Amino acid sequence: MPSRFYALALGTLLLTLPSTLRSADPPNIILMMGDDHGWEETGYNGHPHVKTPVLDDMAATGLKMNRFYAAHSSCSPTRASFLTGRHPNRMGTFAPGWSFRPEEITIAHLLNQAGYHCSHFGKWHVGAVKANSPTNPGAMGFHEWLSHDNFFELNPSLSRNGGPPEVFKGESSAILINEAIQSIERGRKSGKPFFQIIWFGSPHEPYSGLPDDLALYDHLPAKYTDKKVRLTSNETGGQVTRPQGDVLRERYAEITAMDRAIGQLRKHLASSGLRDNTLLFYCGDNGTSPDASLASPHRGKKGDFYEGGTLVPGLIEWPARIPKPRSTDFRATTSDLLPTLCALTQKPLPNRHLDGIDLAPMLDNSAHTRPTALHFWEFNVSAEKGSTREPYIDPKLQEGTTPLTKKSGGKATRDFTNFRHPVITDSDYLGTRTIIDGHHKLLIHQSKKAVPSLELFDLQTDPAETTNIIDKQPDLAKKLQSNLRQWQDSVLNSLTGADYPN
Repeated sequence: MPSRFYALALGTLLLTLPSTLRSADPPNIILMMGDDHGWEETGYNGHPHVKTPVLDDMAATGLKMNRFYAAHSSCSPTRASFLTGRHPNRMGTFAPGWSFRPEEITIAHLLNQAGYHCSHFGKWHVGAVKANSPTNPGAMGFHEWLSHDNFFELNPSLSRNGGPPEVFKGESSAILINEAIQSIERGRKSGKPFFQIIWFGSPHEPYSGLPDDLALYDHLPAKYTDKKVRLTSNETGGQVTRPQGDVLRERYAEITAMDRAIGQLRKHLASSGLRDNTLLFYCGDNGTSPDASLASPHRGKKGDFYEGGTLVPGLIEWPARIPKPRSTDFRATTSDLLPTLCALTQKPLPNRHLDGIDLAPMLDNSAHTRPTALHFWEFNVSAEKGSTREPYIDPKLQEGTTPLTKKSGGKATRDFTNFRHPVITDSDYLGTRTIIDGHHKLLIHQSKKAVPSLELFDLQTDPAETTNIIDKQPDLAKKLQSNLRQWQDSVLNSLTGADYPN
């Protein structure tokens, strides 16, 4: 079994490590994530325009994960996987605006038990952040939080520990990092190791930037004049059509500002003597959004289950454990974070089905290929929304409070939903789903009960997914299809609530 393999590998590693490392203090842990930040939108991955000197330096000095995946092609589901180590469909977090469930066990719950001071800063989007929400950061294990129900731009409105939203003047990424640094200093006085999640509001649209950051990209409006894209207007909160060059200028300014803020955090860790034993992680939550999709070597974008929709930047710095720069093609995902941190902090795994695996062997360069398959699945929510299912959480408790620029139904705040799903039907298996096993990837497109459309790709020879080889390897396709169906059986069993204790 893969889990046994990883347990044996970790045990062997611990026995062979010098005693000074085996008895070292527990690492501080900071997990950062950009919003709609696709794989190609970094300097180190060869983007022709965007400037990310800090992320580039992390890639040059730490562990660069060339094949890191968001668990979904949109934000709320990926965030649920990030926190729980489980596929989001197991807990009904099907799409943006769908909460997870109060019974879920998060990384913060586990590290709280391990003696960490746990903090959340920025976008939450797996439930309301207000004080009486059963899925706010506090209810899900965090000691403190300065958070938003959804995304935000300059001068964001944020809720501190569930209180009424307050407007914070300034660039949003810098605000979050400043709060994180203050929390680090408070934590140092307590003598506890710290665990922080920092989920930036950038570079999600609508875009805005500081003058100096915008000036870096003043040449783009003239370069990209032909294509028009739709996005949110900062003035009205409604949809507007604009030249893509103008949009890219503002988006890249946000990415550069976020990059600079991460640099301030790295400087603080270094100057405080915390850098060596702090695990600093960065990824995106899904592929690049359609309005800004440009210069990608991969097929697809946000919302797709081709590589461009789920492949994101993945970086780790931890000098005490990763002393030399290295890159890996090991396929990892946001679902792997919880089991990995459990192993690193010697906490037992939650007693329920996990989709992630422990990445400790990858961190130590003793594993180079993933021993288990990766699965992706866009649940068919249209039937769910039109049903008369019982809400999992009182809708009043699911109402958001922190306003944002983009209006929905005339509202500047966002509400959440989640339904009880006690009985599984054949239609529950529908939706686009994917399995990656080794270097082969099977996609099944099926929105209705009609015969599905299947595609099979060899990602090793065809990373851009240009050639469907299903006619050449029908037996492999059947095997992958069967394995994917078995995995769906497990996910749907979880969706009924079977994983939760009575």
